[in-house]
Amino acid sequence: MSTFQPVLPHDLLWGLPAAALPIDAPAWVFEAVGLGHPVVVRRARVAAGLVAVGVRGRSRDQRYATHMRLDDVQRCVRPEGLIAITADADWPALRALEQIRSVMDALGQPWGVAGGAGFELASGVPVLHAGSDLDLILRTPDYLDRQHAARLLEQLASAACRIDLQLQTPFGAVALREWAGSSRQVLLKAEDGARLVDNPWLAQAVAA
Repeated sequence: MSTFQPVLPHDLLWGLPAAALPIDAPAWVFEAVGLGHPVVVRRARVAAGLVAVGVRGRSRDQRYATHMRLDDVQRCVRPEGLIAITADADWPALRALEQIRSVMDALGQPWGVAGGAGFELASGVPVLHAGSDLDLILRTPDYLDRQHAARLLEQLASAACRIDLQLQTPFGAVALREWAGSSRQVLLKAEDGARLVDNPWLAQAVAA
């Protein structure tokens, strides 16, 4: 398991055994896990040796939160590992990925594909449709000022579908669309929950 340490939110993991699922999990969860579909790492505090994950079903409302043992992880794919994959399907989300690639590369920061597009690119399981958004992450260990965020949002606006980009700060994630806006406080999604903060790059923003 040391090869995969540490796992990060939005990573896709393979290896969750169906026997590890709660007995009262919905039937579709057992089906997805039984088919060998990956699970996605989510933000939540769990005991040592475990990782919080979500199981994805066939429809948008089928999302199931659980956890898995790190020792069970057989494979891990990061969002950054998906940006160069060419898909056979021709959905707007995948066309948008091609359109914004040069914009994202020019930022000089690691970025990747998450959400349905990331899941389909990594697993080959068809989950996208004509109305799917393109979910992206941008790793921003250092402060990104709001003017730069607004310019990036504008550059992404002409893509073939809506793009939802999350800025991954050292203390959680904030939506680019929010950080580029005019509200003084934005919603930071952290391991211990979501809260409104002034600056997502400040440690005290997530203090208990």
